[in-house]
Amino acid sequence: MPDWVPARRREFGERLRAARLAADLTQMQLGERVGRDHRTIHRWEYGQRVPNLDDLFLLSDALRVPLRDLVG
Repeated sequence: MPDWVPARRREFGERLRAARLAADLTQMQLGERVGRDHRTIHRWEYGQRVPNLDDLFLLSDALRVPLRDLVG
């Protein structure tokens, strides 16, 4: 895997976390809104895993931010 991939994962996670905090949601609350476990939200925020396209749509809707703002 190229070095830039983990870096982009971390960048996505930072944007996700910032959007979640701006929406005044906990990881658990966001997880409930998108149908995922809070541990999954944690893994996305810390770049350990990446959401699939359906999850990205759900996150964008739950956080009320354009998808392009999440994925950069």
